[in-house]
Amino acid sequence: MDNVSDIRIFTLSGINETMNYRIAIFSLTLVYYCLILFFNISVIMIIIFDDTLHEPMYILLCTFCMNGLYGTAGFYPKFLLDLLSSSQEISYEGCLLQAFVMYSFACSDLSILAVMAYDRYLAICRPLHYHSFMTKRRLSQLVCFSFLTPFSVFSINVLLTSRLKLCGTNIHRLFCVNWIIVKLACLESDTFSNSLFAYLTICIYVSHGFFIIWTYAHLITTCVRSSDDRVKFMQTCVPHIVSLLLFLFVIVFDLIYMRFGSTDLSKSLQNFIALGFLLIPPVMNPLLYGFKLSKIRNRIHGLVNFRRKVFR
Repeated sequence: MDNVSDIRIFTLSGINETMNYRIAIFSLTLVYYCLILFFNISVIMIIIFDDTLHEPMYILLCTFCMNGLYGTAGFYPKFLLDLLSSSQEISYEGCLLQAFVMYSFACSDLSILAVMAYDRYLAICRPLHYHSFMTKRRLSQLVCFSFLTPFSVFSINVLLTSRLKLCGTNIHRLFCVNWIIVKLACLESDTFSNSLFAYLTICIYVSHGFFIIWTYAHLITTCVRSSDDRVKFMQTCVPHIVSLLLFLFVIVFDLIYMRFGSTDLSKSLQNFIALGFLLIPPVMNPLLYGFKLSKIRNRIHGLVNFRRKVFR
């Protein structure tokens, strides 16, 4: 283990350009994070406490929102503390942990979207076999798959990174990213296994993407034949597609920029690109499902009307 890094502290330099406005940014970020907590926890509580929503589609939505809470918890509290601190530092162990949370959160989102697509495929294309396929046991296995696969993959990824000897401490971002840490490795460090495993991971999750495309291709082909199926598709599948497109846009754009992007862009724009998957999906997903899925929308309307009557 002689090649293990002696570096114990990293500096998050991505925040430097925003320090002149840190009070305003702190206030906006705190409000935004509270909105993320409120929207996601509201959907989770509605699904948990309403027995009529204990169906596979809503349970998957519940895990989707839980994953949103998990991922944002890995960034926002630390970022808010950094805005109030004179030095934006993170420990070596904390940096590896944050990198693990960011990657596992993003890939769990894609895995859950793949399971949601499979659930809608069974419900619309194989309705007579839906309940025999989507049993409680099968649903539990799919939920475990959505979380355990990225957790296992990125545990190995972080373990490989922890073996590298590093010659730099400056993370040019607002949070730690595994690929950025690997780029800080000394010239004599062998990063081949890191790169190989990174490309293997990309292949695994690209296959998830192809599975989702194949599933929705079958869904669309089936739905054009029946007006009832078209209505069901619009009510339950459109939120999935919008969530998927949002996710792919922010993740793919960030990955492309991180690997091949120019450093000539302003730091503020670079930060916005990097934060896309922590800004847009965690708020948009519960709003999309809350307004589009009629059972959740009706439940929200019922709660709002009940509170109005109580406070009159």
